[in-house]
Amino acid sequence: QVQLVESGGGLVQPGGSLRLSCAASGRFFSSSTMGWFRQAPGKEREFVGAINWSALSTDYADSVKGRFTISRDNAKNTVYLQMNSLKPEDTAVYYCAAARRPGTTTKTDFGFWGQGTQVTVSS
Repeated sequence: QVQLVESGGGLVQPGGSLRLSCAASGRFFSSSTMGWFRQAPGKEREFVGAINWSALSTDYADSVKGRFTISRDNAKNTVYLQMNSLKPEDTAVYYCAAARRPGTTTKTDFGFWGQGTQVTVSS
């Protein structure tokens, strides 16, 4: 089992930056693939990015490549999402998730989810 708690969301102007954190507890965090997803009002939850257990491999949605960076600190049981050059279309609830399958980016593989944190990009 893995329990996840996100933090760091808020209101930011276009072009600004935010860093989200996801604190994990449970015995499988260090061996889990960790992902970030987001869901805007009226839309399906979509993949943002993922990082494998060793942090040597990351994947990103095309919409955030070059702007968002995922990292993890297994000693602190924490995964991060650094978001730069934010756009209004990045506005959504952001969710942290954990998967046992190595290297996956498929939403249905992620069996553990946090409660989400709101990110609003607006002037």
